Amino acid sequence: MLPSDVKQIKINLPVIRQYVDYLVNEQNVKNVFVNGTTGEGLSLSIQERKQLAEEWVCQGKDKLDHVIIHVGALNLPECQELARHAAAIGAGGIAVIAPFFFKPTNKDELVAFLQKVALEAPEVPFYYYHIPPLTGVKIRVEELLDGIKAQIPTFQGVKFSDTDLLDLAQCINKNETGEFEFLYGVDEQLLGALAIGANGAVGSTYNYLGRQTNLMLQAFAKPDFALAQQYQFLTGEFLSFVIKLGFGVAQTKAVMTFVSGIPMGPPRLPLVGASSEFIAKAKAKLDSIVWPNGN
Repeated sequence: MLPSDVKQIKINLPVIRQYVDYLVNEQNVKNVFVNGTTGEGLSLSIQERKQLAEEWVCQGKDKLDHVIIHVGALNLPECQELARHAAAIGAGGIAVIAPFFFKPTNKDELVAFLQKVALEAPEVPFYYYHIPPLTGVKIRVEELLDGIKAQIPTFQGVKFSDTDLLDLAQCINKNETGEFEFLYGVDEQLLGALAIGANGAVGSTYNYLGRQTNLMLQAFAKPDFALAQQYQFLTGEFLSFVIKLGFGVAQTKAVMTFVSGIPMGPPRLPLVGASSEFIAKAKAKLDSIVWPNGN
């Protein structure tokens, strides 16, 4: 039997409106990726994922530029159901991870799976969510891109959450016409990915360091590489500190909570909440960082 406090963990739909306003007004973040890793999408029921998607699309109307819904699951029917739902509620895009129990072993198997999902939302931009550290599916994205548009006409790009910058570089090199988007997902290496040609980012730190990351992007675009480096190095300094303490989704929620003042709630089992010791140390470290120009 589960403890009573565990049984009562439910999604908190009413807080999303406040969360949207915080991201837009305080962090200058106007695009969101819903039901992904940080959102514990794979720990939620299908109905909960639908409710969250609906609320984000509803509350983000006229405030957010894009709401991308992650619809990946371990089985094809659930992915398809979530894709149809995302299309019906007006999502700006859908994304899918590779199944990670019974895994695709080559490009053709993976593309066949992704294609079956994309067909259920034929008018919605489609992204492949590449995150081999969690899925164990290490099919190179460079290989995946060959002929992808013919098989998945709605293919828009990749959420690239891997440290293999060689693979990313080869993808961008192939993207001569600029038709695909490469959204980088390893926050502490974003500047390196930008230098290679990544044209966007999706990451957990942007919930609480979005403003600083946007300033880094502005510095990179100027270009003022020295200033961009300062922002990246300071982000890395914080992440290096908390990683040594033990940093995962639960700890990320704790940081998001003390920075924003919005209760992000506890994680779901098998994850357990951040300790009070972690919260105190992480808060002290973040407070000690002096960002360029006092930002």
